[in-house]
Amino acid sequence: MEYARQKERLVSSLSSYGISDRVLDALRKVPRHLFVPEVHRDRSYVDTPLSIGYAQTISAPHMVAIMCDLLELEIGLKVLEVGAGSGYNAAVMAELVDSKGKIYSVERLEPLAGFARVNLEKAGYDNVDIILADGSLGYPQEAPYDRICVTASAPCTPRALVEQLRTGGLMAIPEGDMYQHLYLIKKEDDGSLVRKDCGGVTFVPLMGANGFRFESKP
Repeated sequence: MEYARQKERLVSSLSSYGISDRVLDALRKVPRHLFVPEVHRDRSYVDTPLSIGYAQTISAPHMVAIMCDLLELEIGLKVLEVGAGSGYNAAVMAELVDSKGKIYSVERLEPLAGFARVNLEKAGYDNVDIILADGSLGYPQEAPYDRICVTASAPCTPRALVEQLRTGGLMAIPEGDMYQHLYLIKKEDDGSLVRKDCGGVTFVPLMGANGFRFESKP
């Protein structure tokens, strides 16, 4: 019951960001405390990022909500997530695309990929696949994707992700090193990209062949 009250207070506070009712409802349904390490569980419903080890974080709920709103996630869509983390963001997106949709979430760190799988199973999400791989390369095996959500900041937009985005599709991606901005990218019929700057953000760096090259440690 205490988690339920904390969650409702959190979701109510997020309405000030102009988040759609549909995304707020998805946040209500996802038990964030199941995706947070035990050491931080008492802060599960505080609107802040939380460490999950390996220099990675579970994003603040308001940022998860903003990105989901920007992506206009609808029932039945196929979504690529770059950076599974604890699985929380994937769970929120899974609520929005429903059982008719599918989330493919790529995580390069094996311990976190395992953590996300366990968390998603505990929470009852069976429309999310966690793939252990370099997310900066996407996941071409299931391309093209209706939506792509990148949960770490890239040096620039990876060409591999653009190629895996279907025509008319949307990608939300933070870019930059010290100074980061969140971009919403739409792929037009002629293959060109329309970019919208959605403001300054702070994310962990995207690692990999199309990302930054330094290593994360526990």
